[in-house]
Amino acid sequence: MLPATFKLCAGISYRHMRNMTGLRKNAMVAIHHELNTLAGPGPSNWISQVRRRSSLLSSQIEEEGYNEEEMSYLKQGEDALQKAISILSEQDGWTTETVAANGDKVLSKVLPDVGKVFKLEVMLEQHPDDLYKELVGNMEQMGEWNPNVKEVKILQKIGQDTMITHEVSAETPGNVVGPRDFVSVRCAKRRGSTCFLAGMSTQHPKMPEQRGVVRAENGPTCIVMKPCAEDPNKTKFTWLLSIDLKGWIPKTIINKVLAQTQVDFASHLRQRMANNVSVEMSPAW
Repeated sequence: MLPATFKLCAGISYRHMRNMTGLRKNAMVAIHHELNTLAGPGPSNWISQVRRRSSLLSSQIEEEGYNEEEMSYLKQGEDALQKAISILSEQDGWTTETVAANGDKVLSKVLPDVGKVFKLEVMLEQHPDDLYKELVGNMEQMGEWNPNVKEVKILQKIGQDTMITHEVSAETPGNVVGPRDFVSVRCAKRRGSTCFLAGMSTQHPKMPEQRGVVRAENGPTCIVMKPCAEDPNKTKFTWLLSIDLKGWIPKTIINKVLAQTQVDFASHLRQRMANNVSVEMSPAW
């Protein structure tokens, strides 16, 4: 049903259909229905926040000034967000991949229409707003603190919430998995006290496939940052990862690499945030 819903919404991107009130109304009703279905019985607070704000897509649909290509990217970003929410709202069927000594945990499950997905669950000492600023506002600086990433470049911004990025990953130790690059549409949202950064692979004229680099695919992916119930100044951090590295790599190696990448990311992010605090507290001379 979800793909059909977004096909209905996509129709509004055409100017001659945008003024059809009935179609617009049907699209919004369909989105409300889908969000209710995704949440299921007893949804958590962050899902409820997204459902209450289901007008997030309608607000973009109503805006004038986007061309057809931009509208397509907006829809892709929203699609990635909603698919990720659907996956994360299902609590059953997850298998533990690894648990670090500090409690950081990576889970996985296999989905019929997606394949194997991974979920990192950690608790971070920072407020969600600070993490959002680092991961979204300073996105292009990620290569400075995450050794698994060589470069992140924003190719295009569309509105306040959507951007197209090019990311280049570093090779793994021993070059078990060589460098990969990704072109992604990213959708960044803040709903109440919860922050989201979702994404999926796309294509962009500024970044065709590069010679000597394997173009991998990802998505839906999503980082969810919400205040910890016990201490709202801390963050419950969840990262859904779905990725196809391409190439002839055994699945056992891929699974190990992806799970370790998530654990390493949490460690590098903690160090980055700690360094940021140290810089802020340093006396000015």
